[in-house]
Formats: sequence, structure tokens, C-alpha cells
Amino acid sequence: MIPIVEATGFGVSLAGSSVLRGVHLQVHRGEILSIIGPAGSGKTTFLRCINRLSDLVPGTQVSGTLAVEGRDVFSPGTDVVDLRRRAGMVFAVPNPLPRSIYENIAFGPKLTGIRSRDRLDEIVERTLRASVLWEEVKDRLHTSGTKLSGGQQQRLCLSRTLALDPKVLLLDEPCSGLDPISTAKIEEALQDLKKTLTVVLVTNNVKQAARASDRTAFFLMGEMVEVGETGELFTHPRDKRTNDYISGRFG
Repeated sequence: MIPIVEATGFGVSLAGSSVLRGVHLQVHRGEILSIIGPAGSGKTTFLRCINRLSDLVPGTQVSGTLAVEGRDVFSPGTDVVDLRRRAGMVFAVPNPLPRSIYENIAFGPKLTGIRSRDRLDEIVERTLRASVLWEEVKDRLHTSGTKLSGGQQQRLCLSRTLALDPKVLLLDEPCSGLDPISTAKIEEALQDLKKTLTVVLVTNNVKQAARASDRTAFFLMGEMVEVGETGELFTHPRDKRTNDYISGRFG
């Protein structure tokens, strides 16, 4: 089976300076893969390359290949809009639109041509349930999304991304500013979501990686040091640098 995401000798340089080099990594369908590592290790750069958000950084150059569903995302003729629909992203800081909760979610589907109110209602309810937010907001769908708490806003952003039916969900430190209860709700949502899509989770929280992911990759100074089943990597890492990081000796 073709991996949903596959990097082969993938590298990134910014203004001539290497940020990532020689990354070989497969992300399998229906799994949660966490990427851990200290600041500056290239985790977020790798994540942003998957859906070409790296294009927004002037001077970015790539080498090797990075494919989503078997197609090199940097090949000429790639439909970047379609790519970002298939590989949706949730950022560290919640960024709800200055619209109602309902319109935050319906906005994307409307752009794709969906106009049926019944269909939009179904998408809104389904995605809010998927992000474990429906019961908290079902009676105030037409109030502003910016009035929600930080944790609720992040789950709203998750719902908004899910509304476009991505194949891959890219999460860049989605719980970094959240309280433990909100974090637990997002982690709960991810366990259900992996039944229908693939999740790539960048996190600085090694405990979250240990709790939430099926496999974990450790990045350090632009290199992928190792990847493996999460339980195995955390208990029997093959590389001393991995052991030093997860045991708190640096990072």
C-alpha cells in the first residue's frame, strides 16, 4: 500500500542554509505519527512542506521528494489549493474567522460549491462532534467563534479543517497554549479521527506524543534521527540522542 505521506532523501534550505537534510520517512494511512524534537530541529518546516505552506517563506529550496498519496507535492503542475484541501492544517495559535461558529465551518464547503442548507448543517454538526465540541456549542451556533475559550477556539479550528474532508491532518503544536482538559479533548478527538484519516502531530510535549501517537519520529538539528512504534521508541530508543532527549537531558 502506498504511504499517505512519503519523504525520500528530502531536504530544505532557506537562503542557502540547510534546515532539513536527507529525511526518509513514511506516514501510513490511519495512524497518528508524532514528530518530536527541540526547537530548531526542522519539525514544523517538514510539516509545512507537506501542504506547501513553505512556499510562503521566500528563499525556500527543497531537494529529494515529498509525496502525498503517491504524488510529489513539489512537482510542476501541482494544484496547491487541492493539496491544501487534502492535507489540512491546524496551527499552534487558534485563528477562528470573525464570523459565527456555524459560518467558521461552513465557509470552506461554501467555497467548494456546497449551497444546500441541509448539507451544510450536516457538515457543521459532524465536524463539531468529531472535535468534541458539539455539546458545548450546539445552542449557540450563530454566536461569534471569537467569543469561545482558547480550547474551544482550537477545536473549532479543527472542525473547520475537517469540513473539507482532508486525507491528512497536519497539527503544529495544537495544544501548546491549552489547559489539560482542552488538551485531553483534542487527544480524544484524534483517536476517533484516525479511523478515517491520517494525523501528523508536531509536538514539543513528549508525554503527549507517548499518549496520543502510534509511531513517533525524533528530529534533531535538521536530521531525522529515528522513527518507530511509540512504545518502543520511548522505552528502547536505538540512538543515544533520542534517549537523552526523551529523558530530559536536553531540549
